[in-house]
Amino acid sequence: MNRPVSLGPQRIVCLTEETTEWLYLLGQAHRIVGISGYTVRPRRARDEKPKVSAFLTAKIDKILALQPDCVFGFSDLQADIAAALVRAGVQVTVFNQRSVEEVFSMLYQVAAMVGCADAGLAWMAARRARLEEIRKEVDAMVAAGKRRPRVFFEEWDEPHISGIRWVSELLGVAGGDDCFPELAVQSLGKDRIIADGAEIVRRNPDIIIGSWCGKKFRPEKVAARAGWQDVAAVKNGQLFEIKSADILQPGPAALTDGVEQMHSIVTQWMKTHG
Repeated sequence: MNRPVSLGPQRIVCLTEETTEWLYLLGQAHRIVGISGYTVRPRRARDEKPKVSAFLTAKIDKILALQPDCVFGFSDLQADIAAALVRAGVQVTVFNQRSVEEVFSMLYQVAAMVGCADAGLAWMAARRARLEEIRKEVDAMVAAGKRRPRVFFEEWDEPHISGIRWVSELLGVAGGDDCFPELAVQSLGKDRIIADGAEIVRRNPDIIIGSWCGKKFRPEKVAARAGWQDVAAVKNGQLFEIKSADILQPGPAALTDGVEQMHSIVTQWMKTHG
């Protein structure tokens, strides 16, 4: 009698959090043999899995000792890690998702690789349906005479870096208008630097959302910036933090907790200020 074949890689190392969270959601955590030290979603992963990498660096010898049959990475920033592993004979898949649609594409590819395409598609369909619900909620408020707020999403404070593409797109779904949409299409942080803080003041955001790449957001520091006292968000106390793990993770987190938090912040403003 033939034994059932388990599809796809059996020993996976995830160099970033989004593939770890996704495999847990798919019920495939048993395949993960190593994770990033920055992983906080799901919390249990930190207790259950060996930490083998940061973001820009990794313990290549430790990864090799785990004998992975696949390593998942993210972006050009992990190219050197990927190259070292490939030279050592390891299969490496590096995703480079920057938009919401690219995030969905990554999720599908990972699900398919571990034999969970149908479960992955079902989860994604539910998320797409929720995003459409959020859009309709916002449209109804606008139709009732409420204004969409201008939002400055600050990914880093020194220098000022505005939000990446999936953040900007989800902000639009959530009901806010990105103050720097022209920068959102730039995939690299260095290309989203706003050298002159006066330009942020000029665009006068109604809301400021900070997510300083793992560093605690300090609204009092933002409010104390020279020349910012007349910015609408500062005058009205509309400075908020969304944890980086919830919105700067280009995976399940941004599509769930990230967009939901932005939607809550934005709709509360629309009810009271719009």
